[in-house]
Amino acid sequence: MIGERQIREIIAQYEKHGWNLRRVLLSAETGKYIADSIFGNVEIVSAELDALWFSRAAGEGRETWELRHLSNTPFALVEVFESDDEEEIRAEARQEMQTRLRELASKFGSGKAAG
Repeated sequence: MIGERQIREIIAQYEKHGWNLRRVLLSAETGKYIADSIFGNVEIVSAELDALWFSRAAGEGRETWELRHLSNTPFALVEVFESDDEEEIRAEARQEMQTRLRELASKFGSGKAAG
């Protein structure tokens, strides 16, 4: 299990490389132990998994989104969107990524966050 200190380190590492924290996914269980304040003003969404959404600009007007699972075994899924992709397409792709991450997390063990 990872705690607030490790989550802060993950966020700092991503920010160091130009990523912006865009959304936080927290399970009800983890939400009991992790202070919302560590995420600043970022939207926190109740979810079945614990993960962080980051984004950053990619070349040629594209945008990269990464969904980072909060666990002791770090893994993430990445999607690059074209500048002309509609938000509906992007939202659908992000939802599919959450589903895939949840499936992978259950396959490899959850390693949920803890306080």
